[in-house]
Amino acid sequence: MVTNKKTKRQKRIIEELGFQPGLRITELAEKLGVSAETVRRDLDDLTAQGVIDRTYGGAVVRKNMQEPVLNERQNLLVEERQKIARAAVPVLTGGQHFMIGSGATTVHLARRMAYEMNNITVFTHSFGVATVLSLNPTIKVLMAPGCYYAPEGALHGSQTIRYLQNFRADWAILGASGLDLEGGSDAVIEAGEVYAAMIARSTRSMIVADHSKFNQTFAANYSRWQEVDVLVSDERPTQALADVIEAAGTAVVTLDK
Repeated sequence: MVTNKKTKRQKRIIEELGFQPGLRITELAEKLGVSAETVRRDLDDLTAQGVIDRTYGGAVVRKNMQEPVLNERQNLLVEERQKIARAAVPVLTGGQHFMIGSGATTVHLARRMAYEMNNITVFTHSFGVATVLSLNPTIKVLMAPGCYYAPEGALHGSQTIRYLQNFRADWAILGASGLDLEGGSDAVIEAGEVYAAMIARSTRSMIVADHSKFNQTFAANYSRWQEVDVLVSDERPTQALADVIEAAGTAVVTLDK
């Protein structure tokens, strides 16, 4: 009977993580109606089985080098991404030219920029970013050409990179599928190539990513931490990752700083 309850509980944990990629132990305990210690033991079991990855104070589903498509991610961690956007915009004050990469979090930030910033120029390969920026008629948006990649609603390829190389920006603003000890990485190799080009053509660079991306690694490593000026997230990174980021000179900004 105990084993049966445990199995059902662990299946429920996997289901909850499917709806929300990163959850804290306290949140899972509340959803399941059990103690935090019980959840910790379940997470240890699931980690040993290779189903999930433990994070500081919680867990994420093991991604196997893939991410949900953009339309699915837009409905996940909305509050966290809104917090990131609110924290990021003040850092960008004074900038006039921006390169913005694709992704759910960058779309949230672009929407916030449209509300709070005027008379700026943005280079992007993301239709989502361009669409929300169009809410502000004082913002000039230049779309990079390229090969359309439908799951991300973005343009990639050699044409995209050549186009970006014609311009300079004050800031490159990028999302990430994963943040590990080496830096930022993306599940889409072509997107990583575009992000690296944006960093190369910008005076400063910013990564905007929620806590579920901490200690995750994906195929396209597009930046070392030494190349990233600011990381904006909804939470502080876990200790080992935080130490590497600090040593690289990358500033970490959260709304509750």
